[in-house]
Amino acid sequence: MKKILLIRFSSIGDIVLTSPIVRAIKQQTNNELHILTKTSYKVLFEENPNVDKVHSFIKSTDECISVLKNEKFDVIIDLQKNIRSHKLKKELKVANFSFPKLNIQKWFLVNFKINRLPNVHIVDRYFEAVVSLGVKNDMKGLDYFIPKSDEVDIKKLNSELTDGYIGFVIGGQHTTKILPVDICVKIISKLDLPVVLLGGKDDIDRSNQIVNLSTNKKIISTCGSFNINQSASLVKQASAIITNDTGLMHISAAFNKPIISIWGNTVPEFGMYPYMPEHKSNYIISEVKGLSCRPCSKIGYEKCPKKHFNCMMEQDVNIIVENITKYLD
Repeated sequence: MKKILLIRFSSIGDIVLTSPIVRAIKQQTNNELHILTKTSYKVLFEENPNVDKVHSFIKSTDECISVLKNEKFDVIIDLQKNIRSHKLKKELKVANFSFPKLNIQKWFLVNFKINRLPNVHIVDRYFEAVVSLGVKNDMKGLDYFIPKSDEVDIKKLNSELTDGYIGFVIGGQHTTKILPVDICVKIISKLDLPVVLLGGKDDIDRSNQIVNLSTNKKIISTCGSFNINQSASLVKQASAIITNDTGLMHISAAFNKPIISIWGNTVPEFGMYPYMPEHKSNYIISEVKGLSCRPCSKIGYEKCPKKHFNCMMEQDVNIIVENITKYLD
């Protein structure tokens, strides 16, 4: 029996995308599986029954290096693949495996709009790191486990939600990946079901603007009111999800929710679109194609480099509403 350390430091969406590998390693090998992540993301692994132990650090892996050395791991699976994880592997001095990050190909797409990326989701690229263990993709999609203490009773939140609601994820790590307030308002005004706004503390001001400007009075903001597990519970109970390219999009995919996935300055070709191998018809990509400036980054910016923000401002509101209505029907 081997002892395996899987490395993924951050962030929410990237960690959720590791869940098929975590499940496959445990169920196909029954080896002892440990995780190394940042302390702020430890909660995403703690309820996972496929994980035996979670190690974490706040700022530096030096905080836990002695503990990791004492564990005497046999294999390291590096799904972070950066300078920090490279340094850690050198210190632990055990066999390690990683995956193709394709940074050069992404650079060509961003800078020259030449697409040399394979048509492969990042989850399938992750699986290249565990080939040596004889582990294969079971094609069962993503996992997300919510502790009972974080399950939200929607009846207590609002009794009108019991007949169904649309979850609208309004946040994102970078501004150029976030649908502008006025576009959100236009979409919500055309929806019949109640709408629950989902996001963190950074999204409170944006959610207040949306609520104040919306003509749809059946709108509830939960931004900043719930932790990530509680927000996941609201996603799980929703009839459908409208979302930017962010962590809650991947959590929505873990629950096989019907998803309208909205893309701004980044593109699905990077391999980070909703991963739903058994339910591929459950998501629709909404993007403005044909823009010569897109993608302008593989991550995002705090403001549009071209100052027009056409990748979000030209999103087709009617098509988004039409597609979400089809899912609800």
